[in-house]
Amino acid sequence: CGYDPAGVLPYNHLLWADSKENLVELALQVLIVTLDEGANQSDGPSDNLFLNYLSRIHREEDFEFMLSGITRLLMNPLVQTYLPGSQRKVNFHQELLILFWKLCEHNRKFMFHVLKSSNVLEVIVPILHYLIDSRADHSKVGLMHIGVFILLLLSGERNFGVRLNKPYTATVPMDIPVFSGSHADLLIIVFHKIITTGHQRLQPLFDCLLTILCNISPYLKSMSMTAACKLIHLVEAFSTPWFLMSNQTNHNLVFFLLEMLNNIIQYQFDGNYNLVYTMIRKRTVFHQLANLPTDINKAVNKKIKKPLSRQNSNNADQSMEGSYPAKTAEPGTLETSLIKLPRIERLTEGVSAHPSQKQLDRLTQAMDSSSMESRNSFSSEVFPVQPGAELNQSEEKEETRDAFGKSRVKRSDSNYTAEGWRPTPEWIRSWKNQLPLQTVMRMLQVLVPQVEKMCIDKGLTDESEILRFLQNGTLVGLLPVPHPILIRRYQANPGTAMWFRTYMW
Repeated sequence: CGYDPAGVLPYNHLLWADSKENLVELALQVLIVTLDEGANQSDGPSDNLFLNYLSRIHREEDFEFMLSGITRLLMNPLVQTYLPGSQRKVNFHQELLILFWKLCEHNRKFMFHVLKSSNVLEVIVPILHYLIDSRADHSKVGLMHIGVFILLLLSGERNFGVRLNKPYTATVPMDIPVFSGSHADLLIIVFHKIITTGHQRLQPLFDCLLTILCNISPYLKSMSMTAACKLIHLVEAFSTPWFLMSNQTNHNLVFFLLEMLNNIIQYQFDGNYNLVYTMIRKRTVFHQLANLPTDINKAVNKKIKKPLSRQNSNNADQSMEGSYPAKTAEPGTLETSLIKLPRIERLTEGVSAHPSQKQLDRLTQAMDSSSMESRNSFSSEVFPVQPGAELNQSEEKEETRDAFGKSRVKRSDSNYTAEGWRPTPEWIRSWKNQLPLQTVMRMLQVLVPQVEKMCIDKGLTDESEILRFLQNGTLVGLLPVPHPILIRRYQANPGTAMWFRTYMW
């Protein structure tokens, strides 16, 4: 973490060799191997002394030293200078990302140190750059996974979503449209680009990407018009009948997107007028989803199959200056062979941002019993009720039901293929009736007539007046009762541990 490849003089790497670069890279690889828990690790304390000492680091100056070193080395290949090629570029970002993952996973104090200030954004920006740059390269699918895993781990904490509201200034050129907004907008735009232009081996990551967006959605104060259009485009693409009928689990992606929209409407309506305006413009998407026919032939033939990417998207969206389009793997490149990822239900656990009624009742009962018996028994009987507190397995299921009003349609553990499964009317009805569309449809029911009347009365043709009207509007008392915020936190499991071990070697 103390290594600085930039040096003092420009072009110094052309004058003399730097032996420290190889030393740092080898030291990183050795450290990562020593931090591996092993395949037969039990649930008790780890026997790995390296992990033991890593988890005990607690001084703020140590955390700052590690974080500043990791961010400096991650940003090194991306730094733009007035003199082209004047700085040495290091290329061990994959090892750095694994080390960062290990630090956050095994030392919660380090992760809280990262999230308590805007320094976390200095890690997020290079990660997003590596994701957008590797989306078309089959040989870098492992790098895509580790970047998404880190974002999933951080998104389980409230501070992550809050920090993303900081305005973004383009310091790193990326192959994305030019926009003016926050780091949350950058996250949404990058995820949209990965989903619509990435190769097919990235499809198992769609659940993780949308879970990250769901986790941060209750804290997004304002969304740019570019990000809002990208988000609604994902809703439009994933809600097409041909996509919903092509796989038994594709409808879960729509659930994630609707949950994100509900969170923003219920908790951050005031500042997200761009998103509300885009939803009003694309209201037919939500009406068609609500009226999705259960007849298979009628549903599939209603729309012709279209790709996820938009037509003429290259002409409509101008990429940042200095950016390069993602390149595919060169001929003969060895493709990464990794084990299959666990499903999102096994990667995460539901944690309520608010205490449930059952938790409050248990707390009351525990306090009553503690006053009658002894004050010492209080700590052993009270269940955690702080925002973000862990739930046990039975409570986790109840929180999932509370958040959606009904029991959520879960993905089956069985692997269905195109030959072994066909959609049925009963299957469509089983999840269609549970779509959380009430909040969105109620918002449209209230706002669409008002916007149409204003456009007719004033003869408006400019969207700025409509945006100003939505910016000053309110839906207090008109929407359904706000639903509890459900955050899906990453939980360690044997599947991801084996995946990291495979990826590391």
